[in-house]
Amino acid sequence: MGSDSLSEESPERRFRTLFISDVHLGARGSQADRLLDFLRTHDADTIYLVGDIVDGWALKSGWYWPQSHNDFVQKMLRKARKGAKVIYVPGNHDEFLRNYYGTHFGGIDVVENTIHEGADGKRYLVIHGDIFDLVVQNARWLAHLGDKAYDFAIQMNRLVNFFRRMFGVPYWSLSQWAKLKVKNAVNYIGAFEKTLAGEARRHGADGVICGHIHYATIRDEHGIRYMNCGDWVESCTALAEHEDGKFEIITWTDPLRRAAPVPRVAARAA
Repeated sequence: MGSDSLSEESPERRFRTLFISDVHLGARGSQADRLLDFLRTHDADTIYLVGDIVDGWALKSGWYWPQSHNDFVQKMLRKARKGAKVIYVPGNHDEFLRNYYGTHFGGIDVVENTIHEGADGKRYLVIHGDIFDLVVQNARWLAHLGDKAYDFAIQMNRLVNFFRRMFGVPYWSLSQWAKLKVKNAVNYIGAFEKTLAGEARRHGADGVICGHIHYATIRDEHGIRYMNCGDWVESCTALAEHEDGKFEIITWTDPLRRAAPVPRVAARAA
């Protein structure tokens, strides 16, 4: 068991449901330590892991698995053993798990997609979203190339924030800022949201909950609610459902454990 198993703090905030995506365990950019800090004070009866939790692409190019990554896996298994419902919807970076739909790993259910029924009776399609990304589906070499460029941006982001911390300046994402200055990235986000909302409509659902593009948001358009969990590489965001059915995005970039307003986060077509 990892070091995180030695102490289980009582959560300060408990929700009906938590949705977490794009942790990218196995990638150097993963901020699993911040996610563990978040989970020490936030808990839920049901937890959805909405894809790209493990980064198989990164692990193929070089093994990287620090203790914090192992601690997160152990924490999820422990929550499942203690009675939490944990549902894993694989994405493209952990697509190796797509061979195991319908199976259970330590009490964690692996499914292709699922319908989540909110406390208010509304139905939400839960899906990672990569199958609607034309780059991932039709030009995988380009997706891998973009993944390498993204990793470089994350490294630069770390350097920038190292100096910002030295001067007591809050966290700021260089890569998020740069991407949102690119018109094509903004257009990509809009097209992705529209496509996923259409998929929810085809399933007869009231909304969709997804990940993939690392852009956390809650948006209502044409009678469909689109919600994206964000990621734990740059924005450190999770989607939470309260007992009354209200949803909120929680941002956890502050090491002092203060929930921050959701920022404008960057898209990642990966």
